[in-house]
Amino acid sequence: MPGTRPQIRRVRTDLLAIYLNDHLAGSTVGAGRSLFMARSHRDPPYAQPLRHLAGEIAEDRTSLLRIMRSLGVPKRRYKVAASAAAERLGRLKSNGRLFRRSPLTLVIELEFLRLGVKGKELGWRTLRTLAEADGRLDGQELDGLITRAERQLGTLEELRVRAVRDVLLSG
Repeated sequence: MPGTRPQIRRVRTDLLAIYLNDHLAGSTVGAGRSLFMARSHRDPPYAQPLRHLAGEIAEDRTSLLRIMRSLGVPKRRYKVAASAAAERLGRLKSNGRLFRRSPLTLVIELEFLRLGVKGKELGWRTLRTLAEADGRLDGQELDGLITRAERQLGTLEELRVRAVRDVLLSG
């Protein structure tokens, strides 16, 4: 309508704080699990890519913390502590073996990590959408984080398919 101002939409910081802390909890699990995987798998086709992914996932967690600080979103320590504890407990899961790792563990861990990276990518995409309404969010930085998450997904899928073939095919 002529003479009316467009409605200015603002980011709901109360809900965004919950959202970002949930993603921080997830990134805590992902960083811990990826580091554990990088240390556990020494097979040549897996070792180097897993080490590289673990480093990037840790960097992504640092990026999330920086973004949270720039938005004035406090870190909820109880969520971080609970997620770190859950990740460590997840290492104790039953895998059909009493004293050693099951060959299937690699497939399951890669699938788990891939799900986490997909969630991270969606989180970056959400922030990228909000960057249009909040100048504290750097759209170019978020575009780079989205691109990196997409690359990580590709690497994890390649590793997952290799692990499926190595573990579940005989002969």
